[in-house]
Amino acid sequence: MRIRRVHPGDVAKLARIAAASYRAAFAAILSPRALAARAAGFFARRFRRQRRRLRLASAAGRPVGFSMATRRHLDMLFVAPRFAGRGAGRRLLAECERLGGLTLECFAANHAARRFYERAGWRLARAYARPFAGATHDFVAYERPA
Repeated sequence: MRIRRVHPGDVAKLARIAAASYRAAFAAILSPRALAARAAGFFARRFRRQRRRLRLASAAGRPVGFSMATRRHLDMLFVAPRFAGRGAGRRLLAECERLGGLTLECFAANHAARRFYERAGWRLARAYARPFAGATHDFVAYERPA
């Protein structure tokens, strides 16, 4: 597993991973309309604008996951569903920590992500509700251990 910066030619592949991961992880959380709005094109536009904030995980030369961070906050971490559980997420999270990542948030109902972060030692800081994708959702914030 290799972690590297994202090149312009990677954006479309990562956008497809993001869209597939959203559908897999959030089908029971977001409305079908919200999921449809986050198709590959949505992510490709965002990733082209924010490419320098992305890191890519590859296995055998193929992209299998990515993370995106803003300063010290992890905004996204997704692994292609068929590559889940093979270490890409752990490596991406470790890279975020190495670069100074201190906080992240996820849906309160995303139990798989919460277990992942808690097993990595991140601690729950608070729970709250906020608007997202046209509805109010429950979220949790995590902080990296000192």
